Amino acid sequence: MLESVRRGVAFLREKQVLHKLGVAVSLAIIAFALYILYHMLSDLDLDDLLEALRQIDGMTLVMAGLCVAAGYFTLTFYDLFALRAIGHPEIPYKVAAFAGFTSYAIGHNVGASVFTGGAVRYRVYSSWGLTAIDIAKVCFLAGLTFWLGNAAVLGIGVAYHPEAAMSIDQLPIWLNRLAAFLILAILAGYVAWVWTKPRLVGRGSWTVTLPGGQLTLLQIVIGIVDLGFCSLAMYILMPDEPYVGYVVVAVIFVSATLLGFASHSPGGLGVFDAAMLYGIMHFDRQFDKEELLAGMLLFRVLYYLVPFVISVILLLSREVIVGARARRLTAGLKKLEDVQAQHSP
Repeated sequence: MLESVRRGVAFLREKQVLHKLGVAVSLAIIAFALYILYHMLSDLDLDDLLEALRQIDGMTLVMAGLCVAAGYFTLTFYDLFALRAIGHPEIPYKVAAFAGFTSYAIGHNVGASVFTGGAVRYRVYSSWGLTAIDIAKVCFLAGLTFWLGNAAVLGIGVAYHPEAAMSIDQLPIWLNRLAAFLILAILAGYVAWVWTKPRLVGRGSWTVTLPGGQLTLLQIVIGIVDLGFCSLAMYILMPDEPYVGYVVVAVIFVSATLLGFASHSPGGLGVFDAAMLYGIMHFDRQFDKEELLAGMLLFRVLYYLVPFVISVILLLSREVIVGARARRLTAGLKKLEDVQAQHSP
């Protein structure tokens, strides 16, 4: 049966059915999100929105910014973990942190983060002798950490507060809770599966050894901490009234993030925003729309725009420094050749 499934997947890949289906799903998500945004923001008062932005005090922005910084700091361990897992302990943390931060900051904004983030990583890691296959393995393991963390946060959050998920998917509470326990059961089964013996995925030189049980638990913790800080930043920027618990915001935030990721739109633009607005407003209709949107706009600035600008500056600075070193090395070699030529008989 497993072989039949593999043949079926291979056939779909050969005919590019999976690719076409993925594009169709992405476009459908984006179209539906834009439809939701249009209807939810049709009566938006721009003056009230600007006033809501002015009322957010500086301390709130600082606290949210620190949470975003902590989230990106946690992201750097995605790459460090992946590098150690594929057998490259010689690459120091500062290099992994640079590659991890810049690849995610650019990938989050440009979209198609698998390709854009991979290109940034290749530019950084290739100077340390890593091949394209090594970079692909790093991307795979970093992505695995991301998905394990999402599964854990959604499973725990929805099991504890299924009403939060209901505000987005409109499913009954019992069904959301059942889905949460199913996610946690699958997660526990995966941990047990990799704990028993080394597990390999891929073929030939593309083979990756999955982290064992203890390392997988570490992956889950890293993912939870990352998402925890990011959702906390969003929670801090939300209006004070009416009161909504952090777990509710975290569940809606992670759900909106996953929908934005599935759409492949740059920064989840439109999709993340529609899902957040829809989820929060349906959980409690007493929220002021302009105040809620003001917090979301500031979150976009802190989480997407600022890291993107910083990462571009860092990458450009690195290219200038690397280029200058290469020119000095070339000039030094040329002088050495000239000296040797002068002293040669």
